Amino acid sequence: MFQTFAVPNPRQEILVPLATDRVETRLPDLKPALTDAQARAEAARCLFCHDAPCVTACPTGIDIPMFIRQIHAHNPVGAARTIFEANSLGHSCARVCPVEVLCVGECVYNDKGEPPIMIGRLQRHATDHVLHAGIQLFEAGAPTGRPVACVGGGPASIACAHELVRLGHRAVVLEKSTWPGGLNTDGVAPYKMQAEESLAEVEWLSEIGIEWRLGVEVGRDPSWADLEREFDAVFLGVGLGADARLGIPGEELAGVWG
Repeated sequence: MFQTFAVPNPRQEILVPLATDRVETRLPDLKPALTDAQARAEAARCLFCHDAPCVTACPTGIDIPMFIRQIHAHNPVGAARTIFEANSLGHSCARVCPVEVLCVGECVYNDKGEPPIMIGRLQRHATDHVLHAGIQLFEAGAPTGRPVACVGGGPASIACAHELVRLGHRAVVLEKSTWPGGLNTDGVAPYKMQAEESLAEVEWLSEIGIEWRLGVEVGRDPSWADLEREFDAVFLGVGLGADARLGIPGEELAGVWG
């Protein structure tokens, strides 16, 4: 009735491979990954402000001076842990977050008329290191016997499920689509992040024990009553609704997407 997506073994491939001839694969990164030398050089520019305005501007409160200091000290794993402790979706956020109006926009170098620290690219450097090397930083907590359903397979439910598993609860994500990840997988401009990277993040986060049920429509199968019987709690992370239509000729044609 549904396709189960689970990651019992590290780096297990997704069940349905992505098409390799997608147009998005031809687009280069707008902000390419830094080399180790480039990352350390950029980290060395940071002033490690005590009352860092970049941290205040970060919606998830990542200790930015700390993870940059860790990169400078040749400790990308420690930097990644600092990031993920504050933000489970720190890997995708490094690519898609509008840093220019948040942390980077508040960097004190702006007031000096000098280029601000490339915080997003340094964050990507650290998270790339652990994800691409298959280094797992977290584990499931002692089992509590409390199952929780997370409805919707996008960033909100994924972050919730990851935190629940770390606390020892059983987290099951139910997603109507055949792909996990929500807008991170199919809604982000590909010059920022492509689908493969979103799915790699989902796999890495799921390794600690997040369970997936793909291709299910909550309310039909299973019903809400079914969820109440099976789970002790339900988290709703259903995401955005349908796109707005422009009301112009041709928008109903095949291949036209809002």
